[in-house]
Amino acid sequence: MSSTPVAVVTGSNKGIGLAIVRALCKQFTGDVYLTARNVKQGKAAVAKLQEEGLKPLSHQLDINDLQSIQTLCDFLKENYGGLNVLVNNAGIAFKVDDPTPFHTQAEVTLKTNFFATRNICNKLLPLIKPQGRIVNISSVMSVRALARCSQELQQKFRSDTITEEELVKLMEKFVEDSKKGVHEKEGWPNTAYGVSKTGVTVLSRIQARLLNETRKGDGILLNACCPGWVRTDMAGPKATKSPDEGAETPVHLALLPPSADGPHGQFVSEKTVQCW
Repeated sequence: MSSTPVAVVTGSNKGIGLAIVRALCKQFTGDVYLTARNVKQGKAAVAKLQEEGLKPLSHQLDINDLQSIQTLCDFLKENYGGLNVLVNNAGIAFKVDDPTPFHTQAEVTLKTNFFATRNICNKLLPLIKPQGRIVNISSVMSVRALARCSQELQQKFRSDTITEEELVKLMEKFVEDSKKGVHEKEGWPNTAYGVSKTGVTVLSRIQARLLNETRKGDGILLNACCPGWVRTDMAGPKATKSPDEGAETPVHLALLPPSADGPHGQFVSEKTVQCW
């Protein structure tokens, strides 16, 4: 078993994920794993970074596949005895003018962005070593979606005592309300992506609280962040930031020094803690 520190970035064969891997290869002292659903695409992305003189490693990972998550989990346990840095970057978004019915967009978007992210956290968070860092990629859209929720929903999402089970029920309710065509009447905003990322931000707050309760002395820091509006397949060519610029805040959080005691359980944008 290797004593080398190890970092994993989900959904990292392109876009912001690839840029995060690039930056970690330059700044993280240890092995950096680029993960992709498609092995061929993952290897092509690794080859691209190798041409830049970097040395990422690759591992297959489809966060929507529980067996794929388990395989990665077993690999990390067996080869490294755990994990030092986890960046949950994998996610999807429908284009604004996509004709797919809203209820389908809601179900598909939450399946990946919230439920699959939760699944990988539940598997990999127990592997995080002392002084470990977890970064959940959220979005400023989580804040905007929250502001467009009913007062009742806002209160629930801002609660310091909301449980993971309660959050899961809320996310399931959004999908069900969308299927019934009553989501707006029930106080939800008309954005599946925004609600999915509200879920990610709140999940991060809950996870940080649980780490405080169960692993108080381990110095683990977990945060959600917004990379900004980045030129990717998802956001399009008009976005204001390059992928490397979008990687700056996630990498900053992934590499917080061992002596740092924060931020933890926060929503961070432009390397600055934002009000939730």
